[in-house]
Amino acid sequence: MTRDDADIRALVERWAAAVHSGDLDTVLDDHSSDIVMFDVPPPYQGVRGIDAYRKTWPSFFTWQAQGGVVFEIESMDVTAGDDVAFVWALLRCGAPEEFSKNPDMRLRLTLGLRKHGKRWVVTHEHHSFPDTSAADTSPNKTSFAGEAGAETNDEKELRDIHERWFAATEAKDIDGLMTHIADDVVSYEHDVPLQHLGVANVRKVCQRGLDSAPGTITWQVPDMTVLVRDDIAVAWGLNHMTAEQADGQVAESWSRGTRLFQRQPEGWRMIHQHVSYPYDPETGAAVVDLKP
Repeated sequence: MTRDDADIRALVERWAAAVHSGDLDTVLDDHSSDIVMFDVPPPYQGVRGIDAYRKTWPSFFTWQAQGGVVFEIESMDVTAGDDVAFVWALLRCGAPEEFSKNPDMRLRLTLGLRKHGKRWVVTHEHHSFPDTSAADTSPNKTSFAGEAGAETNDEKELRDIHERWFAATEAKDIDGLMTHIADDVVSYEHDVPLQHLGVANVRKVCQRGLDSAPGTITWQVPDMTVLVRDDIAVAWGLNHMTAEQADGQVAESWSRGTRLFQRQPEGWRMIHQHVSYPYDPETGAAVVDLKP
């Protein structure tokens, strides 16, 4: 093994360990400012530049924090020239229940590197999973997102959209929350009026939510179901919200949520949302302290 080969192997191993530990600064180390990444989720044209690359990781770290998730290199090959090199590798990346259903599931990784002086830097990064959607081509097949080996590309994309929304909530990034929402969305929110028409009105509701607590706000849908039929999809589950108050106390709530998506020229867009709390039939008041 040459010195360049050893340096590149150490770089990739350091990167993978940082990804698994959620160490964003180290993940970004050894990447060029003009990095281009082709990731599993969209956009289809890739992520370009170190700032855009940085923004892809918080949602992955949030998913990884559920516990038991594996992200480790299984095999790696390195080919290095004088100032250009590339790496291809297989990684175990997934939750325990995914590997129990599909032990052979692996993430494919290809890296392109350039040498700057004596230092190697990553200029291109490509992640992918094999497409297993063709395993059952029956027109009546119903695939549930989260089932390894059964999840379609569309279901994966819709689940990734939610992950980006969850990360944007924690970052209090209102622009991030508005991505993938149709201009003419109709949303039935917890509060009045009966319906919020258009993305501008939904933005106002979301901004009020982000401003409702001075500390960290989180949103997750732990057991979300996603179904896709042609150009229409629906996702539903229980919304788990937390909000850190000024005194350090964390308020928690659960509610019901259903979201309808349509495939549009620019990709999947949410066209309808319906969120609600159960109500007490004796008092008529919303019950916001229930837990699953």
